[in-house]
Amino acid sequence: MTYPFAEYPGVAPFLPTAFYWQPGMTIAGVDEVGRGPLVGAVVTAAVILDPACPVDGLADSKMLSQKRREELAIQIRECALAFSFGRAEPEEIDQLNIFHATLLAMRRAVAGLPIMPGAVLVDGNRVTEFGCPAEAVVKGDRRIPAISAASILAKVARDEEMVQLHQRHPDYGFDRHKGYPTAEHLAVLARLGPLPEHRRSFGPVARSLDAAAR
Repeated sequence: MTYPFAEYPGVAPFLPTAFYWQPGMTIAGVDEVGRGPLVGAVVTAAVILDPACPVDGLADSKMLSQKRREELAIQIRECALAFSFGRAEPEEIDQLNIFHATLLAMRRAVAGLPIMPGAVLVDGNRVTEFGCPAEAVVKGDRRIPAISAASILAKVARDEEMVQLHQRHPDYGFDRHKGYPTAEHLAVLARLGPLPEHRRSFGPVARSLDAAAR
């Protein structure tokens, strides 16, 4: 039996259950980065890999070094049939909540693809409406090469944004913690207060604003 991504011999066979897969069907992998940070956008990527140009070494972006992620991101951009990014800004996160903002960013990533995929595989356990069949895959960033590729592109893109934010606001240390609620970030937030890029609906930021208002 033929499986999606059979050109990746180290990947365990996977057949979707939410749609009927057949050889030649284009599948977009989708993943997000940035649900947990207190600052900045949640960034998503959608990737359609080229079976004729497999990328060696794809894995969950969190399991790779920064250098390896950046190397793979270049290869993915060169070899993929298509890729696209989506995002939801802090204001949208505050309005919608992080869950719904993430789904919005995923829809934007898929909508931005120059090729309409035959189906979408999403990391996690929830999907949204993409205009084509879709299935959520738990730990998909470890199991599905296209989702791994999406996780790498999204991670590299968001980390670059945090480095740029650090250059504008070096006292906050965004180049180190990437906006996550580390002890360093929380201490600076308490001392200097939130920036416009901070997510007002997130607890530590809301508490900082309340303290400043007293």
